[in-house]
Amino acid sequence: MSQSPATDTTKNTSLVILLGVSVAHLLNDAMQSVVPAVFPLFQQKMQLSFVEIGWVAFTLNITASILQPLIGYYTDRRPMPLLLPMGMLFTLLGMLGLALSPSLLYLLLSAALIGVGSSVLHPESSRVAHMAMKHRRGLAQSVFQVGGNTGQALAPLMVAFIISPQGQLGFLWFILLAVIGIVLQSFISQWYRRHARPKNTPRPQAQTTALHENRFSKGFIVYVMGILVLMLFSKFVYLASMTGYYSFYYMDKFQLPLENAQMCLFALQFAGMLGTFLGGPLADRLGRQKIIWFSILGTAPFSLLLPYTGPIGSILVCIAIGLILMSGFSVIIVYAQEMLPGHVGTVAGLFFGLSFGLAGLGSVVMGQLMDSYGIETMVQVCAYLPLLGLFALLLPKDSVIMGKPTRTIGVEAKA
Repeated sequence: MSQSPATDTTKNTSLVILLGVSVAHLLNDAMQSVVPAVFPLFQQKMQLSFVEIGWVAFTLNITASILQPLIGYYTDRRPMPLLLPMGMLFTLLGMLGLALSPSLLYLLLSAALIGVGSSVLHPESSRVAHMAMKHRRGLAQSVFQVGGNTGQALAPLMVAFIISPQGQLGFLWFILLAVIGIVLQSFISQWYRRHARPKNTPRPQAQTTALHENRFSKGFIVYVMGILVLMLFSKFVYLASMTGYYSFYYMDKFQLPLENAQMCLFALQFAGMLGTFLGGPLADRLGRQKIIWFSILGTAPFSLLLPYTGPIGSILVCIAIGLILMSGFSVIIVYAQEMLPGHVGTVAGLFFGLSFGLAGLGSVVMGQLMDSYGIETMVQVCAYLPLLGLFALLLPKDSVIMGKPTRTIGVEAKA
């Protein structure tokens, strides 16, 4: 039986909205990822130490880390479509600030504004993607996340071809991206407003949700979430060492300019975009738990090899690292959302927030390590972080999370 025109129209509209939030994610993450990519420029112009550079990264990430879970928790109960264009407005102000910042203090304020913009986008846009594709949530999260990874991949190219030739004022060009984002998010927010649950209206599946929420004991949930957070720590602290500091290492070791170093980061992020796109379908076929541990532990051989490769070899190794490491993040989010149904925004906000927070804290520690022991030592130490993927083998199987719970690894799930 063929589908009705109304059904086809609804599906087409949902697909447009999903692609729209993915593009908005692309714009946001491109602008956000440009900041650590130009740390060498700020260090040279403002005579900053590595620790001070680390505090800029910390401010950018911790702002988003603190706000995202709070926004996700609140909007699970009271959807706020207006937040979508407002988030891009904060990012626009941050880009303007970076272009005009005369000192570290203004640099920190600009980074905080960009962090606020990001903290609004991730939980709310993730919810819109979830609403647009209710019956294909894994695909929806992957498409949404691919947008972000594409933006991260484009950031090094933007640095090489926009900011490097023009200097700090090159950030003014990113205001145009922010304006495009505001217009796009305004359109999406209108759809979101029409489809969001009206205030004070009971959820259609409130009883079913309550049953799901009581399915696992608190101890079991804490156990699983603890392992997932450890995976985030391994992934995002290692990524912070690459996006924030590998350019310094590459330039110092091979005596090559910033533009060449950005090619390594582009290879890492572009491969990461492909890894994110493949991670969701592979998880559907092979299981989420398997993809999570492979995405972290499978990175280890290449991260350990990277400090000992040449200029060309570094690009090839970065491709392997990005392809494997990035494949698991959207899978981690869906895995947690399936364990805690009814908390889509809270889970998205928590995990995106943790990813930024861990990266920010790691940046400060890595900056201190570089000031004390040198760039090469920091790169070699961070190379061991993906070995923490061994702990992902302790995650419950997908059948436990999605099906009838059983006793798993010494931790009880409620019958």
